[in-house]
Amino acid sequence: MRLAEVDGKALLSRHGFALPKSLLLGAGQSPPDEVANWPGFLLKAQVLEGGRGKNGLVRRFDKAADFRDARRLILATLDDADTPLLLEQAVPILREIFVAVRVDGTRQRLELLIAAQGGENVAQAAKLVRIPIVDRTTPEAIFPALAKLFPRELAAQLARYAARLPDVVRQEDLELLEINPLALTQDGDLIACDAKIIRDEAADFRHDPEEFPTSRRLAERAMTALERAARELGFQLIETDGNVVLVTSGAGLAMMMMDLLADHGLRAASFMDNMRGAPDETMTERLKIARALAARRNIKAIVFQTVIASRSLAERIDALIAWIAAEPLPKPLFVGLAAGHAATRQMSADAAIEKLRALGVAAFTDPVELVKAVAQAVG
Repeated sequence: MRLAEVDGKALLSRHGFALPKSLLLGAGQSPPDEVANWPGFLLKAQVLEGGRGKNGLVRRFDKAADFRDARRLILATLDDADTPLLLEQAVPILREIFVAVRVDGTRQRLELLIAAQGGENVAQAAKLVRIPIVDRTTPEAIFPALAKLFPRELAAQLARYAARLPDVVRQEDLELLEINPLALTQDGDLIACDAKIIRDEAADFRHDPEEFPTSRRLAERAMTALERAARELGFQLIETDGNVVLVTSGAGLAMMMMDLLADHGLRAASFMDNMRGAPDETMTERLKIARALAARRNIKAIVFQTVIASRSLAERIDALIAWIAAEPLPKPLFVGLAAGHAATRQMSADAAIEKLRALGVAAFTDPVELVKAVAQAVG
């Protein structure tokens, strides 16, 4: 779950981090009179996508009277008058710094990232200091790396600040906590001027389901009709800009197949994953959504890849054949099968392949050969 800036800053605030003064404005709302004395203003569209500054969704102005023009420019860019806007007091910034804690998936631990310059494209343009987080990280452990980037007094201040972040990540079940820019003010304070925060959705049951209302509302509005339909049917669908409908079960298998498709010049048009607490079997429901996706003009093929450990392969093939026979498929179907010993009691993988091929369906046990066949057919 990605948090909108306003919710990300609310999370930081409850852990005691300094933030600029701000207020959230809904559609048609104007700022109250008391903000007129602010020394400067930032108006920021609350959306879940990044790159707001480059896309004209953050506007800076000096006088409260310029609010209407800033709002008009932002809403014209979005073409959505209902987008909430965060009005923030401008901070007198002496220096911008980048600091983040993320999950290092390769090493299965947290990692602290710090760059001497913050701002846009920092992850690509700036040299990042990477500090592995082992158990409880102290300021003393962080300081030597920071002393190479900053004056000693600032390095010590940053070390104390950064050492607090891993505990926040653990307590809040975050996948990413990024503060960019972390502003060093002319008074020597550190203020989080923007926050990119992603929470692990699998940990939602440990948190208040009513918190972060702006982020939840934005995520709901961003869903397509088919994504909502999939959720009601018991699984997660993410539509992507691709030309091959991909039907899988589980994020790992989906990501592998997406990579294979990309390696052969194809793009997946769908990502399917299981939902916490969802039914054990949703193949029929996934195929229903796949048929709707495949009816679109840009779609070239449907790829159904399944891996079965213990459920009956015969039952799955019978259900797949029934779906194929229900009505003509809008696009060519390619099937990949992998089955464990327990799944093949009634039907072997080779027998399943032959049964599908007898119906004119291209079927494979090797996912690479499957994708090669798709590329050759639609290329």
